[in-house]
Amino acid sequence: MPPVNIAVAGAGVIGRAHIAVIAQSSQCRLSAIADPSEAAQALAQTHGVPWFATLDQLLTTASPDGVILATPNALHVPQALQCIAAGVPVLVEKPIAHTVADAQKLVQATQAHQAKVLIGHHRAHSPIMREAKAVIDDGRLGQLVSVVGSAMFYKPDDYFTQAPWRREAGGGPILINLIHEIHNLRMLCGEIAQVQAMTSNAVRGFAVEDTASITFRFASGVLASFMLSDTAASARSWEQTSQENKAYASYDDEDCYVIAGTMGSLSVPTMRLKTYAKAEDRSWFKPYDISTVALQREDPLRLQMDHFIRVIQGLDAPLVSAHDGLQNLRVVEAIAQAAASQQTVRLSEA
Repeated sequence: MPPVNIAVAGAGVIGRAHIAVIAQSSQCRLSAIADPSEAAQALAQTHGVPWFATLDQLLTTASPDGVILATPNALHVPQALQCIAAGVPVLVEKPIAHTVADAQKLVQATQAHQAKVLIGHHRAHSPIMREAKAVIDDGRLGQLVSVVGSAMFYKPDDYFTQAPWRREAGGGPILINLIHEIHNLRMLCGEIAQVQAMTSNAVRGFAVEDTASITFRFASGVLASFMLSDTAASARSWEQTSQENKAYASYDDEDCYVIAGTMGSLSVPTMRLKTYAKAEDRSWFKPYDISTVALQREDPLRLQMDHFIRVIQGLDAPLVSAHDGLQNLRVVEAIAQAAASQQTVRLSEA
């Protein structure tokens, strides 16, 4: 089967990461780049592919088999709709949209045209998440009871000086970082029905939060507590524990999730498992059976690209659908609303 031709719109950090993955693949090849910047034009020249200032020009001229949208959030939906209209499968970087209303438009168009739309929550392709979900689905933890999670890290000062908008409303970790965690939690525990949240900006004093404490109730009745902070000198974040992104320092003794059920608990991503062999053994006076789930680490961006190729070829349905992207964004907006109102927010579609 000949390599699949994939074009990339948006040549920033994420776009370049996708281009690097394409360059290493034998199943696909880079066919074009769309981005108005001079740097993108130079990048296209380096890779020996056509450069276009706009996605419209690319779709009209290049006829790719698939498009990756790594453009600013506000462009995701209009550009994805362009791809759908052209009959071209599309991978839309997370978040699916700038607002829930826009995301709903894309979900409706995807359904109406039976379009091939994959949302770029790349952690969904992580072997860590696959194995954690398998432990839960196999019933090794029993009935799920609770999750304790964290995404705590320290963003350096130049993160804010280079982009002053990150100090303002919308630039904090709730809207920038938390959507990764939302999809992970939904994969493991199902739909989120209610959220409560409290925020603080006590450390940096910016207009936007630097820390948040969040409580979730899932439709199944599972409860979760989650700490989020971009000003906490802590290694308890996915980036610093999963060993999947070599740009970050990594600590193999830390976890960012502990998932507990009626028969045991799983710590992620160390994959340490503590379980009772029999229901009658369950007591805090008795020892657990202790083991570690075997894990073969792989780059989730590469696995996501392999999956996108199969979506293009009609071999797979999107692992992360447009509806998934919409649900993740709904939860994030509900958290922001809960923090602002200091009220429990119930999601309309649990």
